[in-house]
Amino acid sequence: MTSHELPLGRPVDYPRHYDPGLLFPIARAVGRTALALPADGTLPFAGVDRWNAYELSWLDARGKPVVSTATFAVPAHSPNLVESKSLKLYLNSFNATRFADAEDVRTRIAADLSHAAGAPVDVRFGLPLMGEASDVIDLDVQDIEIDAYGPPNPAYLACVGDVVEERLRSGLMKSNCPVTGQPDWAEVRIDYHGPRIDHEGLLRYLVSFRDHAEFHEQCVERLFVDLMAHCHPRSLSIEARYTRRGGLDINPWRGTPGLAPPVAIRAERQ
Repeated sequence: MTSHELPLGRPVDYPRHYDPGLLFPIARAVGRTALALPADGTLPFAGVDRWNAYELSWLDARGKPVVSTATFAVPAHSPNLVESKSLKLYLNSFNATRFADAEDVRTRIAADLSHAAGAPVDVRFGLPLMGEASDVIDLDVQDIEIDAYGPPNPAYLACVGDVVEERLRSGLMKSNCPVTGQPDWAEVRIDYHGPRIDHEGLLRYLVSFRDHAEFHEQCVERLFVDLMAHCHPRSLSIEARYTRRGGLDINPWRGTPGLAPPVAIRAERQ
């Protein structure tokens, strides 16, 4: 994969007609090889990448514009992720195209995304509600000095006590697009059951992604793998709620096998 092969980072023509060929799949194996995950595709986590689309429009059968929102759920076991700018361009290709009805649009998107991802993708109209649980511990209130911003350093992670159940959050997650270098901002939710994770070290670890270049989905898988290796929780759930770009936000979730995905909600910055 090289930058000239991607629609990212270069001028592209605005799509004039519906075109599923605009979708650009990227093999997940690229990022997973760097994490030393098994070559046979066996994954240490369950997961899903939930996309929220805020700018979806098409023409009805008589040419009248229709506007909507939608959510897409791409399973983590799919062989490919879908590059975000290509998804934006693909959705824009609906703008000047007539469709029989909303269900025709939904089924077309589901079929096209499933083909690109290599696994069934769930598509629904509407967006998750905004909110947050009241018992979440805010890591960002810690008064600490930080001077390391990359590469991600799992050496900061440590266990410091008895087995607990905690729900943690941080709004300080930032990484960068590996092609354009543009910043990606996220709120991270970490729920776990296991030896108590040192909060100061965890925050330093999250901040060490600040100058790191990696796709959203790959960052969350790196978080999961590092926390499992260094803190050994009995169960672990990690979700990153990225802020939107080009009318799309991405919310990758990874959890220990057997866990159900958390209820989809949007963070305040989304």
